[in-house]
Amino acid sequence: MSRMRIALIGPTSPARGRLFGAERLIHELHNALSVICEAELIEVPVSEATWDTVLESYISCYDLNLSKYDAVVSTKNPTFMVRHPNHICWLIHQIRVFYDRFDDEYGRYDPPSLGEQIKRRDLIHQLDNIGFRRARRVFTIGHEVSRRLKQYNGFDSEVLHPPLENKGCFCGGQDYFFLPGRLHRWTRVDLAVRAFKLTQCPISLLIVGAGEDEPYFRELAKDDPRIKFLGYVSDDEIIELYAHALCVLFVPKDEDFGYVTLEAMMSHKPVITWRRGGYRKSCLQFFLSGADGGKRLSRPAPAFLE
Repeated sequence: MSRMRIALIGPTSPARGRLFGAERLIHELHNALSVICEAELIEVPVSEATWDTVLESYISCYDLNLSKYDAVVSTKNPTFMVRHPNHICWLIHQIRVFYDRFDDEYGRYDPPSLGEQIKRRDLIHQLDNIGFRRARRVFTIGHEVSRRLKQYNGFDSEVLHPPLENKGCFCGGQDYFFLPGRLHRWTRVDLAVRAFKLTQCPISLLIVGAGEDEPYFRELAKDDPRIKFLGYVSDDEIIELYAHALCVLFVPKDEDFGYVTLEAMMSHKPVITWRRGGYRKSCLQFFLSGADGGKRLSRPAPAFLE
């Protein structure tokens, strides 16, 4: 009996072999599927650099010929535009600038420019609705993704949290504060940097990752020698950095899932997040059922959260 043939659709991996959160999840899913079926990872060029490249990405996914596969699994936007009668979507996220971050990015535009962005937003919503409507089932990686999908697109979905493999995590010393992740304004690294600069603690803040807004964050931190940017590091290095951290900082707004929280907990490290923006609720999902019942959340000084 022949094995089921499954196509897993994801965006083309970043250059130089670097796998960030979504890409790493897709590759690990491909490895898991390959154990039980004949799975092929199809990487589609996806770019949000310009409006034209956004539309090209949608068209590229729509035009894929997947007829030789028994089933198709889509993941990150806009891979859910694929056409197949047995299409399952495990949604990582949509293009958030056209959803919950629209006002943050375009709210200050003048009326003519804002009107053009609203037209683009509405088109993306319509295209996304077409893709989700054709899928047999829609799953998401987290409750925040499901909430947005229901609020903006009207689709119900089931949450399937991605697994996190324990690749040698351990708890070592407590030598520094640690902030890993993409260096983008939405991850609010600036919030952590400003808060840290208000402290007088004689230990460092180590920031790991790369991203579009790294120059801005470096400029913000340049007058504090305790704050160090380490750039992109290997998997083995990230394990060591988690292990020897005093605690982990993670302060994005309405994060899709929050790998950093789980990775910190696997290394037995506390996590500092912020009360506003919805992430505190997401954090609670991971340990409310534990022995402490979430009672160890503390309230720092208001200045640290503003």
